Amino acid sequence: MKKRIYIYSPSGAIKNKRNFSKGVKFLTRLGYEIEIDKAALDINQRFAGDDEIRLAAIHRAAASGADIALISRGGYGISRLLPSINYPSIAKAIDAGMQFVGLSDFTAFQMAVLAKTGAVTWGGPTLDDFSSETDVDDIMQSCFEDMVIGQGEGGGWRLPKNEISTVMPTHYSIENAILWGGNLSMLASLMGTPYLPAIKNGILFIEDVGEHPYRIERMLAQLLLAGILEQQQAIIFGQFTGYKLAPHDKGYKLATVVTWLKSQIKVPVLTGLPFGHIPTKILLPVGKSVTLAVEGRDAFLLWGHV
Repeated sequence: MKKRIYIYSPSGAIKNKRNFSKGVKFLTRLGYEIEIDKAALDINQRFAGDDEIRLAAIHRAAASGADIALISRGGYGISRLLPSINYPSIAKAIDAGMQFVGLSDFTAFQMAVLAKTGAVTWGGPTLDDFSSETDVDDIMQSCFEDMVIGQGEGGGWRLPKNEISTVMPTHYSIENAILWGGNLSMLASLMGTPYLPAIKNGILFIEDVGEHPYRIERMLAQLLLAGILEQQQAIIFGQFTGYKLAPHDKGYKLATVVTWLKSQIKVPVLTGLPFGHIPTKILLPVGKSVTLAVEGRDAFLLWGHV
C-alpha cells in the first residue's frame, strides 16, 4: 500500500508555485500518494492565508489519516497559532502513526506539541527540499524514506578537526536523553511561555539561517542565563547559514561563539550536525529518547525504531 503524504502550509506563503509543483511531482515519482491541503497555496500578506486558515490547515492535516504531514515551507506564522492549536488531536494523530515533519518556523509547533503532549515529531525537510533546481539530496531523501517506513535508527556525522579537545574526553556516550531543539530563533522566542518544554538532562540541537554570529551568541546567552543550557547533557550545533560577516567583526565569527559557549558551560558542545537550512540533512526525532555516542571525530545520534 502506498504511503500517503499530506502537504499543508502553516507558515509562510508559497513563493514559487512552479517549485511547489516540482516537489509534489518528485514525491509522486517516489511512489507516494500526495494529498494537498485546500489552502496550501493561499496568500495573505506574507502568510499562507490568515491565522484562521492556517490553523484549520494544521487540524485538517491531523485529521487526514495520512502517514506523513509535511509542511510546504517555513517562514513565519506558527507562533500566532500556538494558543489555538488542538493539541490532543495532534497527539491522537501521532499515536495513530502520523509523522509530522518540518523545520525552521515549524520548531514552534514541535516545541509546543512536546510541551503540551510529549509526542514525538520530526525535524526534517519541507516540500521545498524536494523541489530543488538541481538534484534532490540523496542523503536527505534516504533519511526521509527510512523515516517513512520506520527503518531509521539514527544518524552520524564527522566532527570538525578542531572539535577534538584536550579537556573533554574523545570517547563517551550519553544515553536515554530527550532530543529536542531546532531553530534557535524560535527556541529563544518561546522562552517564558508554556510552549517551550522544560527538558532536563536532554540533548539540545540548534540551527538557524540569516543570523549573524553575534545574534546567535545573544540568543544562546539568553538560554544560558535562563539556566536552560546547563540543564542539558549536550549541546549540538547544526548548520548556521545565510549570514554575512562585517569588516568591524575583526575576526569574530561563528567559531568564536562556539568557543565562548564552551567556556560558559561544563557539558559537551559539538558542532557539524548535518541539519538546518541546507540540502544535506538527516532527520531527527524531536522528543525521542536517544543515545549520543562520540568516538574520536565520529559522532552518532541513535534512537532505534520510532
